[in-house]
Amino acid sequence: MKHIRSKDNFLVFGAPLIEQDEINEVIACLKSGWIGTGRRVRDFEIAFSKYKNVENAVAVNSCTAALHLSLLVANIGAGDEVITTPLTFCATINAILHAGAKPVLADIDKKTMNIDPNEIEKKITNKTKAILPVHFAGRPCDMDAISWIAQKHNLLIIEDCAHAIEAEYKNQKIGTFGNFSCFSFYATKNIVTGEGGMVLAKSKEDLDRIKIYALHGMSKDAWSRYGDKGYKHYKVIECGYKYNMMDLQAAIGIHQIKKINKYWNKRKHIWNRYNNELKELPIELPYDTTKYERHAYHLYTILVKNEFAGINRDEFINHMTDNGIGIGVHYLSIPEHPYYQKKMGWKASDYPNALNIGRSTVSLPLSAKLTDDDVADVVVAVKAALNT
Repeated sequence: MKHIRSKDNFLVFGAPLIEQDEINEVIACLKSGWIGTGRRVRDFEIAFSKYKNVENAVAVNSCTAALHLSLLVANIGAGDEVITTPLTFCATINAILHAGAKPVLADIDKKTMNIDPNEIEKKITNKTKAILPVHFAGRPCDMDAISWIAQKHNLLIIEDCAHAIEAEYKNQKIGTFGNFSCFSFYATKNIVTGEGGMVLAKSKEDLDRIKIYALHGMSKDAWSRYGDKGYKHYKVIECGYKYNMMDLQAAIGIHQIKKINKYWNKRKHIWNRYNNELKELPIELPYDTTKYERHAYHLYTILVKNEFAGINRDEFINHMTDNGIGIGVHYLSIPEHPYYQKKMGWKASDYPNALNIGRSTVSLPLSAKLTDDDVADVVVAVKAALNT
């Protein structure tokens, strides 16, 4: 059987679109002699703040760091509980554990794949300090319900917006609901810096503390100490971390964010094409968005179930890979991982919606870099894997 794409032409899942202006900026950064945290990071923070219509943002080296620092600055630690979703990347859970708190899982809605507000209510105790919703695949969570629960029980909201930079809920930008919100610019995200993250916070004081925590707890960053205005002494005022973003990363980000709407429209086009060309196949496509939502179109997730497709999820993955199409799995539910079973005593069967989706989900390529021919190859490969 002839393969759809050769190994030399393998379609890498989530490959970002890097254009000449990003390349030129990186070269300029390298030639400048300043590749650490400096003016390009600040320019990126300003550009991101403007996009989100907020006053300030702090760039860090990952969304994981953003989550960890948000929890710390929120004074969440030993003895506290944070409610979050079982359908997420491990970093969401690890950040809570690294802060010394206890993650508590609330199952998801099987249509939206986001945390179910009704399940959140069931998990609240006198130790609960925060809700950490994850806007899965780019679809905004039900922030009306989550905000109401948080207000009712005097809880903080820390938004994990790693998938959802462009998302909106009822015309309000995702990331502006919570006390803190955290974004990712990892290589597969909607806009990229290779590795990188950003934090927003309602309180300027909290954001200032995050900035200090992100660079060793020092009162002045390196740019301030070694810039052209002369050396400035610093003092360590917190026991901080090495979580800062570099100018070398921000050099990419300051140009990526200028194209955020162009890239979103390209992914929307691909999303709609998948919806149209895969709708008759024996697989479950993503749930339709509502008039209240602006989807960020980060992941196009399908569900492959043996009883309908005649093939199980992992067999489907092997077929796609053999045909030169890179895919993703987002995600095996958190309670299925051995570490969390041992550490937390979780049982996957206690979260049936996350369990069932985690065992059948596949993410198809969805990137602004994809050409129309690339998308056509994905569709052909899906049909071939399903023998349709």
